[in-house]
Amino acid sequence: MFMENRKNVVCEKPLAMNSAEVKELTLAARKNNVFFMEAMWSRFFPVYEQIRTLLSQKAIGDVKVLRAEFGSNQYHVPRAVQKELGGGALLDIGCYCIQFALMVFNGERPESITAKGFLYETGVDETVTIILQYPGKRQAILTSTIMVAMPNQAAICGSKGMIQVPSCMWCPTSIIVNGKETKYSLPPSTKAMHFTNSTGLSYEAEHVRQCLLKGLKQSPLMTWADSELLASIIEDVRTQLGVTFPQDRT
Repeated sequence: MFMENRKNVVCEKPLAMNSAEVKELTLAARKNNVFFMEAMWSRFFPVYEQIRTLLSQKAIGDVKVLRAEFGSNQYHVPRAVQKELGGGALLDIGCYCIQFALMVFNGERPESITAKGFLYETGVDETVTIILQYPGKRQAILTSTIMVAMPNQAAICGSKGMIQVPSCMWCPTSIIVNGKETKYSLPPSTKAMHFTNSTGLSYEAEHVRQCLLKGLKQSPLMTWADSELLASIIEDVRTQLGVTFPQDRT
């Protein structure tokens, strides 16, 4: 509705319930010539910027294995388990792990996607591990769960070294490169925050501001293609697990 009325839109992740809905949104953005971005706030943290720089410089050589995890005990939260609210680990927190892998592998589509997991009594995914395989014997192993807390770390392992992202990998304030840690301070706030490191949302806000000032219609750090690929992988994983939503039939 906003884009049909020529308004720029930043939409919270995940953009939609399935790939068809995501493509409908990107099509609307293109048709109406407006700025549109999935609010994957992780990508705008200084740690993520540093990761992209290190990878472009081949600082750890050729990336061979990537691991990322996000586990949070939230099966008691209605939105996390109810189908009509888009419940399940994948849509809520698993998407952070998948987008991390997609960023590291520069938006490349994996040659195979393998998923194993368990469903909650409501039919949404409660725990899932995904293996994304890429040409050149490269692999990403991603785990998410709404049943228990996990270390919530990530690691990128290359032929010449390793990049580690300590908890919380989706909103990190430190990075360890070949054993050397660098820490980043969060933007200050006079207000209490509900979620972890939420003042880091200002990184995303400033990025969008710069995009608008430059007249861009999509972010170079979270493109429409990125969102479409992310949605496609989530849908593939859901299919393997047997998770369906009413929106899949429309």
